[in-house]
Formats: sequence, C-alpha cells, structure tokens
Amino acid sequence: MAKRDYYEILGIARGAGADEIKKAYRVKAKELHPDRNQDDPEAESRFKEVNEAYDILKDENRKAAYDRYGHAAFEGGGPRGGGPGPGGPGQGDFASAFSDVFEDLFGDFMGGRGPGGGGGRQRAQRGSDLRYNMRISLDEAFRGAQKTITVPTSVACTACTGTGAEGGAEPTVCPTCSGMGKVRAQQGFFTVERTCPTCGGLGQTIKNPCKVCHGAGRTEKERSLSVNIPAGVETGTRIRLAGEGEAGMRGGPAGDLYIFLEVREHQLFQRDGVNLFCRVPVGMTAAALGGEVEVPTIDGGRSRVKIPAGSQTGRQMRLRGKGMPALRGGGTGDMLIELAVETPVNLTSRQKDLLREFEKLSEDNNPESSSFFSKVKSFWDGMKG
Repeated sequence: MAKRDYYEILGIARGAGADEIKKAYRVKAKELHPDRNQDDPEAESRFKEVNEAYDILKDENRKAAYDRYGHAAFEGGGPRGGGPGPGGPGQGDFASAFSDVFEDLFGDFMGGRGPGGGGGRQRAQRGSDLRYNMRISLDEAFRGAQKTITVPTSVACTACTGTGAEGGAEPTVCPTCSGMGKVRAQQGFFTVERTCPTCGGLGQTIKNPCKVCHGAGRTEKERSLSVNIPAGVETGTRIRLAGEGEAGMRGGPAGDLYIFLEVREHQLFQRDGVNLFCRVPVGMTAAALGGEVEVPTIDGGRSRVKIPAGSQTGRQMRLRGKGMPALRGGGTGDMLIELAVETPVNLTSRQKDLLREFEKLSEDNNPESSSFFSKVKSFWDGMKG
C-alpha cells in the first residue's frame, strides 16, 4: 500500500514552518498515543506514522529532499542526511522524535535517576485542562458576582494518594525498559524505538493496583467550586482557575479549569464595550415642544433627561459615567439615550380633526420633508431633461 503524504499525516500544508510542524506533531502525537487509545487497534500504527513524518519534516535537509522527491528520497539508500551509515539516520534522530511527545505527555521526570542509576525515571503526567461555560446576566456583569459551580472531573484517588498502587506504595521501575518507557530494536542500519509494551511508556509498573481506582490513580467525582466574577466582564471573557482541572497521573500536577463567560441580552440595555444604549419612546408632542423623560440606569437608579424641542427619531443624548465598568479598572463607560418618536394610534374623531387642522398650519415646520421633496422634484426634472 502506498505511503501517505507526510504533510497530510500531520494535517499541515506544504511550506509550513518549523514551529507549525512541531506544534502539529505534538497535537497528533497526544491524540494518537496508544495509552490514550487502548481500544483502538490501529492507534499504534498511526502513532508510528506521525513520528515518522515528524522525523523527516523537522530536519531542514530531509524536508527539502522530501519536498523534491517525495518518499523516493528515502528509499534504496536515498538521501536522508544527518546520520551515520549509508544515508541512514542516527539513533539519536529517532530518539529526539520520540522524546518530544513523551515530554509533553508525561511532564516532568520526578525524582528519577537515569537508566544506569538503578532507579529509573519516574514520569508524572499533568492532568487535562477543563472548560466550563457559564451564562450570567448583564446586571451581574455590571456589579460582579460570586458563583458556585459543580464540575465533574477526575481527582487524585484518596485510597492510594494518586500513585495507583494499593496502600499508596510507589510504582516499581519497569523491568523491560528500565524506566525509559521505550524499547529499541535494530533493523539493519537503523535503530527503531517503540513504546514499551509492558508499561505503555510510563517507565513504571504496579504490582498491586489500587482496588478503588484500579491503578489509574484517579477517580471520578463532582466538585463544588466558588468562582469570583469581576465587574466589567463581557461575552468571551475567560477566567482561569489554576490547578482545578483534571488530576494528574502518578502524582503529576492537576490541569487548570477555564470558565468561559456569556452575558445574556438585557430587556432594556444593549451593550457595546463599556457603553450602554437605551432606546426610549417619546410622544409626538414632547418631541415637538420639548420636555423631560425619566430613564432607568444599569445600577437600578433613575435619571431625568431633557428632550430638546424639535427632536427627531434617532437623536441621541449621553449620560456620562452611567455605562459599564472597564474590566480591571480603567473608568466607566457612558449610557446613550436614543429617542424614538412615537406616532399616536387609535385616534378619536376629534383628535383626527385637530391633526388635520395642525397639518394645514405646519407647511413651513417640516424642514426635512421640504428638503427631501425638493430633491425629488429636481431628480424628476433632470430625468425629463
């Protein structure tokens, strides 16, 4: 069967830079690692495929040869560069390809000794980060709030204190890989590294697994957490709770919990950054003669706003300092009042007669209408010409 394109395997485009290649490799390696896909028989082969692709593309010379000749560049003693033997890679090249993903997957090597030191290296895996979506009201975003949430997550097993071994005993060094998590096999000129089949790459084995967590070192549990929401947050604001994510493996650090906020729409106010808009209907008489209108503010108060005589729909007035607070300080926004002149409905006969009489007396009181129809007349005259 023909080999797949290396760029396709990593999910990147040709011409991708070194940083993009490394980032794509780490994502794929984590996703396809056999330890995380124990029920998928094809995971190991795809994991090897990803490592092979990265081994070639991370090296500038090999990448250039692959871009020019494809897989043929590395068949039949073709150019690989950078290693001993007739065109073959050195043992360290394969090791570096595997070490990147093991470093990401299993985190720091805690309290360990090298393979010659007798103790092996203990690998601790950091727990996954968790996401929680929270909806709050605009009033809560204005004042800030204290919320209690319930998060289902993995926590360190209390029976074994997170070690995975009965009674909290320390895991032993894997006898197959001597704590390296990898085994090597010689194939002709090449040395190939594979995940240790005994420990699954952890470098440790557990003789008596904990009966509560079955050797995982973690148990599922719901936790109640208090979240402080600062004033001024808006949709898209992210709050990080360090160490409140999923528990780590084999004593590794816990991940983080990220709270993503969504602010619900308000029945009176529309938000634009730190400013608020409020559309206020006014009667035709008040708009024509001028007057005052009482409007609500987000803090629960009231403000009286003067309506200038002759106001039209869409006219805006600003109430300074009556908007939203800026996140982490930086002042307060304004509130913009937008007038909507309301046309009366369900008129009585008397009201209709008065309006008709008013219309006869108002020919010179509608400058916008006069200007518009003057332009219309000029347009039609121009079309006739």
